[in-house]
Amino acid sequence: MKVHKAEATMEHHVTQISRDDLEDLRDAFNKIDIDNSGFVSDFELQELFREASFSLPGYKVRQIAETFLAGDTNKDEKISFEEFVSIYQELKGKEFSETFRKIITRRDGIRSFGGMSGNSSEGTQHSYSDEEKVAFVNWINKALAKDEDCKHLLPMNPDDESLFASVRDGILLCKMINLSQPDTIDERVINTKKLATFKMTENLVLALNSASAIGCTVVSIDAHGLMAGKPHLVLGLLWQIIKVGLFADIEISRNEALISLLTDREDLDHLMSLSPEDLLLRWVNYHLRNAGTKTISNFSEDIKDSRAYFYLLDQIALQEANNYKMNVKIDMSDLNERDLERRAELMLRQAARLDCRQFVTPHDVTSGNSKLNMAFVANLYNMHPGLQKAQMNGNGIETAHIEPESNEEKTFRNWMNSLGVSPYVNHLYCDLCDGLIIMQLYEKVNVPVNWKKVNNPPYPLLGGNMKKLENCNYAVELGRDVAHFSLVGIGGVNLNEGSRMHTLALVWQLMRKHTVMVLSDLGGGEKVGDQSILNWVNTTLSQKRKDSQISSFKDKRISTSLPVIDLIDAIAPGTIKWDMVKRPERGWLKDADKLNNAKYAISLARKIGARVYTQPDDLLEVNPKMVMTLFASIMAHDSEKKTKR
Repeated sequence: MKVHKAEATMEHHVTQISRDDLEDLRDAFNKIDIDNSGFVSDFELQELFREASFSLPGYKVRQIAETFLAGDTNKDEKISFEEFVSIYQELKGKEFSETFRKIITRRDGIRSFGGMSGNSSEGTQHSYSDEEKVAFVNWINKALAKDEDCKHLLPMNPDDESLFASVRDGILLCKMINLSQPDTIDERVINTKKLATFKMTENLVLALNSASAIGCTVVSIDAHGLMAGKPHLVLGLLWQIIKVGLFADIEISRNEALISLLTDREDLDHLMSLSPEDLLLRWVNYHLRNAGTKTISNFSEDIKDSRAYFYLLDQIALQEANNYKMNVKIDMSDLNERDLERRAELMLRQAARLDCRQFVTPHDVTSGNSKLNMAFVANLYNMHPGLQKAQMNGNGIETAHIEPESNEEKTFRNWMNSLGVSPYVNHLYCDLCDGLIIMQLYEKVNVPVNWKKVNNPPYPLLGGNMKKLENCNYAVELGRDVAHFSLVGIGGVNLNEGSRMHTLALVWQLMRKHTVMVLSDLGGGEKVGDQSILNWVNTTLSQKRKDSQISSFKDKRISTSLPVIDLIDAIAPGTIKWDMVKRPERGWLKDADKLNNAKYAISLARKIGARVYTQPDDLLEVNPKMVMTLFASIMAHDSEKKTKR
């Protein structure tokens, strides 16, 4: 690997340490590594330095952690003993500002940044793609062009670094979240005027908690990193937000015309189990077959020559013309242009006629950038699906109304995805039917999993489902015998077959345990139950002389959201804009006013720092499960805030 000049120079400043010092460092490391995992977290680094008798101010430790972990490909924010020794050596050898200097290089559209360690051939660089930055800037410029609150930011220049500074006040991120999932954030709570650092931080906290609520993984992202404009954090979060929006409608309950993509001898359940990526690929191939040309199997190698795109655009235009939606005829004369880059440019000019020249440049097409090409195709589908809704397809399957995902199902799915489970959960039941996601969730709630007993994909064609069933049986065993869940009448076969009732029962107990576990950890291990959460709510309200006491998580007064709003005011005075709150007149509140209160309350909870997955309808309908998690999340935030004082 090519070694940067700055990296080679740095090697002269590394101090050798004695065996005795090394043993002292190991002792210090072991004191912090209480679970004997071999790693410590970045937030434990300052404590680790203190144990090693090498105290540093907090800001300097944060600089070290941010710089050293910039190249953390696993995104797990973990530091090994060897990495700690490397940091210690360099710090002892020379000042941090010199040894962890910022290196900026550029090669083939990839920018690298971060401190360089002479003890590692890989260094600690983290890279980002210029192509992705340009694509996201252009998408944001178009999507938010008319938003008055973003006028101070837009349009951004795609050729400079303005994107990374644009997220600093949090407004743009909040707007992008609402673009992807409308009404996720009540925009009345976004700070848009007199933006001091505190107000910007509030917006960023609101954005991060709201991103988590729509299924983005934000475990390694914080407001500090976003305010600093760290490219890998900004691009990583923006891609997740944009992807959620692009994929939102690639789902059969959103567009039943997707049933046209059924193949021979295939049932509807299998089609509904496909991920948005798989459906998108099948959608492209549906149009390519109609065009009488060869199909593709990916959005990288198979699209480099632009031929598939030409035929796709032509078929879409024909369908739109047949449906009297638009009358654009795609010019196919450039299909055989010899220069692939020029052919891609000519193809994109045709896409522009459909108002779909987004996400890719000619070079992105010819180089096979799969992420950006998938985004290009997803946007094309959203704008012009070009599918006919039929009452019956060739397989004789009637396109009866398909039930959309319920609020509860969506909440559980987003909660799982926000924790970073892999693969991403698109469909709650079929994506959990092999037990692997459930095993990962067990580990999130400190239920140990013996992975030697787990069957991993790819599963064999013959007997593959038996392997999945074995996993599900083990998942039920863990839930019953280790987690002590109530799983009466639930067997592995129920999970394997995607039984709605049984899967929801297990997932709810996992989510509840995760919520309570956070509270127990903050309370020093004290056991927390529903009654203790309820007692905390009422005690906190009464201490601040609020009259909105609740008798249980089923209390109908919760439908007004006033107990939630009063609770937020009790723990974060000055947060509420009371002119936004609707109160009952003659003891009665309209449903529209209740909904406004619910939206306001949930966004406020996220803004003050509570990781809330509850949706407004959960408050209106007083869903006791989601109401409990809401109050528990607010309680956890308040406890965490007090421990930091």
